[in-house]
Amino acid sequence: MASQTVFKPWVPDWAVKAVLIFCMLHSMVLLGLYTSNTTYSASFLDVEVEDLQYAMSITYGTFLATILIESRIFKFFPTRNYFIAIYFLAAVTFIISAYTHDYVLFIILRMVEGVLMALPWIPLRLLLLSRFKSKNATIVVFSLTYGTLLIASPFIMNIVVWLLENYDWKYMAYGSAFFQFLCVALVLITFNGHRFHKKTPLYQVDWASFVLVHTAILCGAFVLVYGEKKYWFQSSQIVLASALTAVSSGLFLVRQLLVKRPCFDLKVFRYANLRTGLVLFVLFYISRASLNICHTTMSKVWNWEPVRVANIQYINALGDLIGIFIAAILLSRAVATRYIFILGFSLMAIYHLWFTFLFVPDVTLQDIMIPYLLQGIAVGILFVPLVLFTVSAVPAQLAPFSGTVGVTGRFWGSTIGFCLMQNAQVFLEQKHYSKFSETIVAERPEIQEQVNGYIQKFQSKGFSLDESAKLAMQQITSNLRKQGTLLSNMEIFTAIGLGLVVLVVLLIFNRHLRQSFDIFKNKIWGS
Repeated sequence: MASQTVFKPWVPDWAVKAVLIFCMLHSMVLLGLYTSNTTYSASFLDVEVEDLQYAMSITYGTFLATILIESRIFKFFPTRNYFIAIYFLAAVTFIISAYTHDYVLFIILRMVEGVLMALPWIPLRLLLLSRFKSKNATIVVFSLTYGTLLIASPFIMNIVVWLLENYDWKYMAYGSAFFQFLCVALVLITFNGHRFHKKTPLYQVDWASFVLVHTAILCGAFVLVYGEKKYWFQSSQIVLASALTAVSSGLFLVRQLLVKRPCFDLKVFRYANLRTGLVLFVLFYISRASLNICHTTMSKVWNWEPVRVANIQYINALGDLIGIFIAAILLSRAVATRYIFILGFSLMAIYHLWFTFLFVPDVTLQDIMIPYLLQGIAVGILFVPLVLFTVSAVPAQLAPFSGTVGVTGRFWGSTIGFCLMQNAQVFLEQKHYSKFSETIVAERPEIQEQVNGYIQKFQSKGFSLDESAKLAMQQITSNLRKQGTLLSNMEIFTAIGLGLVVLVVLLIFNRHLRQSFDIFKNKIWGS
């Protein structure tokens, strides 16, 4: 492998690094474009929020399945041609999606985008790793790549909101396609026609395993995303999807045990630290999913404008940067993993318990700024150490498979997190709304006073008495729903916060959780 030969000799080293990091943002654009503003995307496609969440799960799930076979595909093509084809096809899918109103076609495009997101991710990171020669190269590269992805979200969100407010919805897709063409231009300028690996024939690709694991992922995600909406196992679709998940998962596992060269070696699960890393990833992503509740509250309860919500996310991105910097320092000084995890999950617990007291009818930015920043710091501190802890928990020859376990934890953690938050919110909001409704009795003086106040308010705006009375009751109902939402959010955040406190206590008293970074031997990871 001669990694230096794939770049043109006249391109300076700093420019090569910048191009590689910029091209990595391709993955963030593919994953987060349509979920950056679910309201506009859902209205354009005439679908529900759950449909968009499932579309994101399809993209990320396809990414997970594709990294199992990605290395064979990368080794078959010349490096420059490989990247150019990927970015060009990604641009084409975005342009097609700009004219797509059919949800089925949209889902197919999201699958294609999942493949295109996975194919360049590991090769780009390997190329970036080859440009750093210090002993902390792996820490630097992982901090740069994952840090860039974490802070890219608010930038994409702001660009999307600006395009939606000033131009047609389609320009959001056009802008994303332009980004892909820009990546094509950078690759043409930076890369030569040489290979990074010796050519490997494509006939050894384990397509059967890809189909099996992809089926299991898509069906499992369908169950988690749509379970509550379809009343779980009362729906024949949920039953069928569950059965397909169990069957395809079982066949995939059996195949990995029987074939000579499995695309996923199950031996990785023999190592305790890898199992621990997988569990921590799932718990981390479940706790991280609560941030969507904050953003939803900003929009629907506090009635903040989309632009303001998008701009506020820069505060969280600043926290990500601070956390990544802290984590990089701790890792470079060989601080025990357990202490890093204790610090990160402690800050995550503080964020949840603090925010519990902020779910009130109206707040200011100053009220939420510190805990909102703390969430970003906690994510930044935990993310890279969790990745490194997981991928380095096994011998070097198994490192690619341990990286896949890390991606698995992130995927299922985010999907399970959405499922838990969705079900908890629906259940708690219905419970609180029912209780509040029982207290609304027209004869009660305080209720009559509120209704009369709203009637006078609407009459002053030109509505008739009957119209004002109807609007007054709608306002009372809306207030009840908002109160139910706020109470539900308080209970969810309290439960997560207390759960994280328990996790921190377990980490404090766990004497078997050791730092096992073999990061200087493991050069190829599937995460």
